[in-house]
Amino acid sequence: MKINARALAYAGCSTAGEITPRGLEEGQVLALLFPSASFSVASTMVDNLSSSGMDRITGEVEALRRSLRGRVGHERANTTFALCFIDGLSYAEEAVTSAIHWGLDDIPLIGGSAGDDLKFETTRLISNGKVASDSAIIVLITTEIPFHVFKTDNFVPTEEKLVVTASDPDHRIVREFNAVNAADEYAASVGVIPQMLTPLSFASHPVVVKVGGEFYCRSIQKMHADGSLSFFCAIDDGVVLSIAQPKNMVESTRAALRDVEERLGGIDMILGFDCVLRRLDARNRQVFREISELYKVNNVIGFGTYGEQYRSMHLNQTFTGIAFGERQAAE
Repeated sequence: MKINARALAYAGCSTAGEITPRGLEEGQVLALLFPSASFSVASTMVDNLSSSGMDRITGEVEALRRSLRGRVGHERANTTFALCFIDGLSYAEEAVTSAIHWGLDDIPLIGGSAGDDLKFETTRLISNGKVASDSAIIVLITTEIPFHVFKTDNFVPTEEKLVVTASDPDHRIVREFNAVNAADEYAASVGVIPQMLTPLSFASHPVVVKVGGEFYCRSIQKMHADGSLSFFCAIDDGVVLSIAQPKNMVESTRAALRDVEERLGGIDMILGFDCVLRRLDARNRQVFREISELYKVNNVIGFGTYGEQYRSMHLNQTFTGIAFGERQAAE
């Protein structure tokens, strides 16, 4: 098959690991092609997130919708979905996700935050030859192939509460929980000493927040020398967090994938966005190979993220994805 690269529109980002046809890997370059016979696509890159008004992002989404509608003659929520890739160090994912969702109406949104292999220095996004940080890429896609957007995690809340009593919301840093040094209080809540806190600790013992009757992870990124904690998600004074208890990651992921397969009547492939902390936690609990094999047999392609986007929400420690049904089901 011959591809005219100059005529090929593309979008991508740096990652925190990849999900390839061989399962979970690192240090790989991964490309997924959408065949033009089955998919119509419109995309844009939004620069300077830190100084952009959210109205501008919503306007970009509305322009994409007009462009795609002009190309295919229609736009229906059951045949259209949106992908987004966002700088995972921008501190802007919540606002950007909300702004994109606002412009989409009922069109489902799925995506992942770009990573840099846990260096936390710089992430990159690329769109049609342009490379940037502090940016987001929005891709609007319509297809007659059946699809289903979903998410899964493997934690349940406990009664152990942490109230944010001192924070730096602009930089997602918590200085105090329950009026005590953040690292000290968190460590005491999960049963370790502060000096032993590592990314594995945060992956194994996330905190969750209740929004609209559901619990969502608010994962910790790292500990600073003064005992303050950086988060992957937005945080502010007064937020009440619960320490979460893990469930079996393999079983919860298998159940989610089985549900998707039943909904679609079979899975052709899944584009997946998997939080890097799930990968760390899988290694820590010695189920990395099982999770990798589960992704492999279900034809999951994607990458490890610094956060996941699902409809209007920016999430952590979650696997989000869009599954495509068997092609004959669309005929």
